[in-house]
Amino acid sequence: MLRGGLDVTGAELALVGASHAGEAFHRQAVVSILEGCGLTVDALQTPPSLPWDEEALVEWVRQGHGREPVAHNCSGKHAGMLRTCVRAGWSLHDYRDAAHPLQRSTRAALAQYTGEPVGDPVVDGCGAPAFAVTLTGLARSFGRLASADDGEARPIADAFRRYPEHASGTRRDEVVFHHEVPGLVCKLGAEGAFAAGLPDGTGIAVKTADGNHRGNIPVLVGVLAALGLATDALLALAPHPVLGHGRPVGRVHLHTATERSLARLAAG
Repeated sequence: MLRGGLDVTGAELALVGASHAGEAFHRQAVVSILEGCGLTVDALQTPPSLPWDEEALVEWVRQGHGREPVAHNCSGKHAGMLRTCVRAGWSLHDYRDAAHPLQRSTRAALAQYTGEPVGDPVVDGCGAPAFAVTLTGLARSFGRLASADDGEARPIADAFRRYPEHASGTRRDEVVFHHEVPGLVCKLGAEGAFAAGLPDGTGIAVKTADGNHRGNIPVLVGVLAALGLATDALLALAPHPVLGHGRPVGRVHLHTATERSLARLAAG
């Protein structure tokens, strides 16, 4: 998007890269991004949705709202897409089409940062093309993003680091990772995916086979622990509790053999 002329910075740039929680400041920033290029939320092609964050959801419903495109977790990305199209002089009605100049540019950027050919797209839950990459490619791209010292990638990485709440949500685990590991850049993805990059160029990508996110945090904390980067605040996130009637009845944690494997990997 930056290559196409996207002209937002800081918190708004973080939101353009976010799968946000639908909190009030997320929705307000989406409106701001669109108003800055003469558009309104009516231009969004995200599916009508409710906020992810439970507290934001309660507030939203109390205000008389239902499912709306601006509340979708990808509305920041779509707002960025639309603003890019305005700045580049591209058509707006078909910005989600894989053949659109915006999406062709996205595919080229993914190939560059993942270092591999990008597969044919499928349709993401938000309606935009989702381009297939390998888990190794995903990890490599986050390592390159986090280690960028200048050029187009550095503002994106800095936006995530400085405004992690805009890139995720005030009550999300990603915020803790950003605050606890200097220079880290991380993002939650769909279907049990989670990726992180470190400033030395190390890339980490986690994918849970059943698509459930509950295994992501213990694994990512385990990897960081093996690298000597896990703080007390991160260790407190794992093991992840399993609740029954609101009370802990079990936990999701790393198998001892996995911990040993990670330690050997980090050592060698």
